[in-house]
Order: sequence, then structure tokens, then C-alpha cells
Amino acid sequence: MSAPAADAQLNDPVLSVDKVSVRFETREGPVVAVDDVSFGVRQGEFLSVIGPSGCGKSTLFNVIGGLLTQHQGTVSVAGETIDGPHKSIGMVFQEESTFPWRTVTDNVAFPLELVGMAKAERVERARHFIKLVGLDGFDNRHPGELSGGMRQRVSLARTLASKPKILLMDEPFAALDEQTRLLLGDKVLQIQQEIQQTTLLITHNITEAVQMSDRILVMTYRPGRVKRIVDIDLPRPRTSEIVSSEAFGRYVAQIWADLREEASRGMREAEDQVLHHQGAES
Repeated sequence: MSAPAADAQLNDPVLSVDKVSVRFETREGPVVAVDDVSFGVRQGEFLSVIGPSGCGKSTLFNVIGGLLTQHQGTVSVAGETIDGPHKSIGMVFQEESTFPWRTVTDNVAFPLELVGMAKAERVERARHFIKLVGLDGFDNRHPGELSGGMRQRVSLARTLASKPKILLMDEPFAALDEQTRLLLGDKVLQIQQEIQQTTLLITHNITEAVQMSDRILVMTYRPGRVKRIVDIDLPRPRTSEIVSSEAFGRYVAQIWADLREEASRGMREAEDQVLHHQGAES
């Protein structure tokens, strides 16, 4: 069920993260957030990165997305080393990011407008992806008329409209209730399989990761390292119905055991820091 943590032998990965480390300077001294992380993502693969709070997941997201450039190691797409935001990587954030004054069509077409695509062409492409995410008929609505899950689908359609090589998502369903998360996960899986979109999901939700992924990279508590990479050998096409299966439960239990160990270590370290500060003040 598990693969070696190094994960260095993928044949021609479309996304390659090689020995990435990130260190921040704080008032208490230097903090290593991410330490020597390496992995690859194959064309058309869905890989999730999961770990306890404080493990550096969002830091890693920012490095891969080009939002954080002060790091060691390299990130490359199709063999090209990148250092900053790149057209090959489309990003969907945890915070819902639609423009309230634009219609759904105009929201989805916005990045195409920025690159100078002709109006008729960008509207046609926007409507294609609106239909793909299941919002056909809502083209002329404004975000205020939509539910949270629908607005997040608009954000997804907007990102996909640019046709990125890599779809990078940072806990995009975190603000949604569990039922909506599962159903939206079904929609993302359907899209990912239909267009063979290479996808990297950052999440803390085990059910979500197992439901959607081909592989799951489990990170340690700070400093964030690769603890284990788990191959998810569940049949595709896959829907949320699979969460009730025994095989699904075994994967969840395995990954929870890893996360529990790391989260417990994080809690102990936090408690030790509190006691240390209290002792210093007394």
C-alpha cells in the first residue's frame, strides 16, 4: 500500500519537486518549515499532500505556485525549472475568490481577458468550463446569487479555462459542510478524469484525500518532511459512494495512524514551549 518516501524514480513527471527546503526567521530564531521535500507527479495523476497543522503544507503550496521564491531546491514543470508564478500552474485557493460585480461568465473569462483573447472566443471557452463544472444555466448570475459550493466551482472553472498543465488546490473545500465537500469532490473527480488534468491537492482532510487521490503524500510535523507516500488502489471511475467500503476504511485508518503520530508530536512540542515560556517568566 505504501511507496518509498523518496519517490524519485517516476518516469518523466510533469511536476517535479526536488529537495525543497524553506526556513523562516522569527523572533525566537530560525524555523525550518519544509525540509528536503522531493516528489514527482505524473501526467494525469491526482496526488494529495496531507499532514498535521504546522507541517508546512501551505508553505509547500506557495513554493510550487511560485508565490514563495525564497527557498532551497527546485520546482520544475515538464523539465522547466520555475521560480515565480507560471502559466503552466493554475491555482485554486481556500478562500472563495470570485468577483461579486461580475457574472459567472465574466468571472470565468477574466484570465482570458487579461491575456487579450478575443471576446467571442473567451466567452465560448468560459461557457465550456461553466458547463464542465455543472453550472450550465447560471452563466448570467452573480456570485451573491450562488451557494458557497457553487462559487468555488466558478473559481475552479476560471482556473481550468486557462488550461494549466498542473491544477494546484489549497484546501478548496475547507469552508464547506461535509456533504457538500463529498459531492463537490465527485464533481472534481469527474472533471479530472474527463480532461486528464494533472492535479495536486493540499488538504488536512483524510476522507477527501482518499476519495480523490491516486497517491497521498503524508508529511511530518515541523519541519515538514515526506513521511510516507501511499498508493490508493481503489477502482476508477470513483465517486463518494466508495467512502463506505472496507478498503476505503483501511486507507483512512492507515493514514490517520501516521497523522495521529505527527499531530501528537506537534501538541507535545507546543505544550513544552508554553511550559518553557512560563518557566522563563517566573
